[in-house]
Amino acid sequence: MRELVRYLLANVYVDFQGDISMEKVREFLREDDSREARSLLSKLIDDKGVDDLLITIADCLRDHIAEGITEETIREQLTMYSES
Repeated sequence: MRELVRYLLANVYVDFQGDISMEKVREFLREDDSREARSLLSKLIDDKGVDDLLITIADCLRDHIAEGITEETIREQLTMYSES
């Protein structure tokens, strides 16, 4: 059983349901004047969309599944992405 659990954790696939556009991200960040929000929006503009963000965040969140994915975990990943 332990080997199966390890295998499943190592091979879990994270994806996001629904369609999110650059316009939708701007809508979410409209009221947020934080440095993190501005940095993320700037990175997304440089990347010409959200596709790279979604792939990168999903891949990074895999590492956190065993201990749990929280809002703080996602915030940290978004900040790291925007600073990359």
